Amino acid sequence: MPKLKVDGIEVEVPQGATVLQACEAAGKEIPRFCYHERLSIAGNCRMCLVEVKPGPPKPQASCALPAADNQEVFTTTPMVKNAREGVMEFLLINHPLDCPICDQGGECDLQDQSVAYGKGHSRYTENKRAVTEKYMGPIVKTIMTRCIQCTRCVRFAEEVAGVEEIGAIYRGEDMQITSYLEQAVTSELSGNVVDLCPVGALTSKPYAYEARPWELKKTLTIDVQDAVGTNIRLDSRGRQVLRCVPRINEDVNEEWAHDKTRHHVDGLVRRRLDRPYVRRDGKLVAVSWDEAFGVIKDRVAAAGSNVAAVAGDLVDCETMYAAKALLATLGSTKLEGRQTGMDYDTSSLAAVNFNTTIAGVEQADAILLVGTNLRWEAPLINTRIRKAIKKGAKVFAIGSETELTYKVEWLGADLSLLGNLPEAAAKIFTDAKAPMVIVGGGALKGGHGAALAFAKQFNLVRDGWNGFNVVHMAASRMGGLMLGYAQKGGIADLRDAGVTFFLGADEVDFTAFGGFKVYIGHHGDQGAHHADVILPGATYAEKSGTWVNTEGRVQRGERAVFAPGDAREDWTIFRALSEVLGHTLPFDTLAGLREAMATEVPALRHVGQLAGYAWNPPALDGAGQGSLSGYPIKDFYLTNAICRASPTMQRCSAELVHGETFAEAAE
Repeated sequence: MPKLKVDGIEVEVPQGATVLQACEAAGKEIPRFCYHERLSIAGNCRMCLVEVKPGPPKPQASCALPAADNQEVFTTTPMVKNAREGVMEFLLINHPLDCPICDQGGECDLQDQSVAYGKGHSRYTENKRAVTEKYMGPIVKTIMTRCIQCTRCVRFAEEVAGVEEIGAIYRGEDMQITSYLEQAVTSELSGNVVDLCPVGALTSKPYAYEARPWELKKTLTIDVQDAVGTNIRLDSRGRQVLRCVPRINEDVNEEWAHDKTRHHVDGLVRRRLDRPYVRRDGKLVAVSWDEAFGVIKDRVAAAGSNVAAVAGDLVDCETMYAAKALLATLGSTKLEGRQTGMDYDTSSLAAVNFNTTIAGVEQADAILLVGTNLRWEAPLINTRIRKAIKKGAKVFAIGSETELTYKVEWLGADLSLLGNLPEAAAKIFTDAKAPMVIVGGGALKGGHGAALAFAKQFNLVRDGWNGFNVVHMAASRMGGLMLGYAQKGGIADLRDAGVTFFLGADEVDFTAFGGFKVYIGHHGDQGAHHADVILPGATYAEKSGTWVNTEGRVQRGERAVFAPGDAREDWTIFRALSEVLGHTLPFDTLAGLREAMATEVPALRHVGQLAGYAWNPPALDGAGQGSLSGYPIKDFYLTNAICRASPTMQRCSAELVHGETFAEAAE
């Protein structure tokens, strides 16, 4: 490990580290525009110049210079100061004076560094260069005159997203960053280039001209658009969430978020349910809470213990526990969270968990995908597989061929292949040091037992490594399974219930339910259209809640804004209803509910940690049955009620999934 001095401070850094990283280890701030720790080194902005001895008597780019023994690095000498001022002066030669109207204002690297390291004045008197705007789709707004050609967006598209649709044309001062043929960028991760851009050249189109960063209240919470559990920050003003950006969590999402996570927020204020409704003479009529509870009380009294609850994809553990506790007082255990009809063995949670962990995917050297389109089902797990491939991993897949952004050897669509891999693939898995299989939700019904047999055949579970993984698509799934939201026969066993509570469940086949339907949710979507009684609930942004991601990590989010109108947090609805039904639940506060929930399921007490399910797979039929055709998610951008209410997600679906074209007005 090289030892060197930075401004007289001796530091030791790992082999292969750069001088810039050594400077940071010594506590020295080095300005940079093109360098990013998760992208390859470009070395083209020259802002990170330092003086290094021994070496040529000139400033050197610290991001591209390997650290070596006995180096002496100086970051504050007159030579370094003058060099940085000169670089900044050149960067600002063509940069427009847009700060008062630029969305990046207040959180702009160029602003901050020009104040800290610039001259304070410019000597340039020539006309400034202007660049025409480029079209990059419904997510990214471009003002390319501001671009300083750091190429972060180009490298992200190529290296992380795997969709090489952003690049540079022309040369020298005429160089311009653009998308391929100025078409919309089709990557579901394209919104990340807005965070990467150190200037205001790439900004968020839906958020344009909405707010300044200092006006916003910032709330730390968890994303519910998929089962990865992306750590996010919601920025709100008043009673509306205006922006969603990712937080850094190396174990889950690193610092990325997919476009659905970022831009569903305009759906939080549209098509909202803000008062109770009761269906009378075939029409929904607005009523008071007391009237709605009275109708439910009469129906529950007639149904007795024949009461059921179906949890939707976005529901928090607190809501599911409150519903379960209420049904228990009525003598019912009819609970289900797999609302689309999936049915698989849940006797062992380890056998339906992502055991390798999301970060652990990077260590795999042989990967088999079974019935999963990770690019849509879990984009941030897909990026981890790309990193594993860069380290030499081989990827095979069983299912319908689709573009996953990396090289895959498609073996076929028949689940029987799990027990009969081609010889070349079988040898790779036999020799692999860290083999893994990822089973999609759509493949569990016919392939669960075969996948477990595959894991046993190739020793996927060994000391220090568990390569058996199931990827879920619903944020509520693992928490629901821990709380018992799984019938042996799936949702089909609930269809004869006299009264069914739908907890934000909008993907159910409601025509199969003949009993009385109570919908507790936040959007006027499918559930509300079929309900006999609607009780307005809160979205994930309007309540504090606990979610368990697909790897069994318990995470907790906080409330950013208040629910509209008469809408209430979901667990409080069940607490109030329990009094009306004469079975008062034994908790009055969120803390009391969480304590009762953690007493029943102790793992839910340990926020930020993995639940740690013991490996005890069930004995299932090891023969794969059936052929896979297609995947459960048909439209990445419209998978839940919030997204379907979002104009941005509707536009993304129309343009990026269905190929519609949109005329852009000239600016």
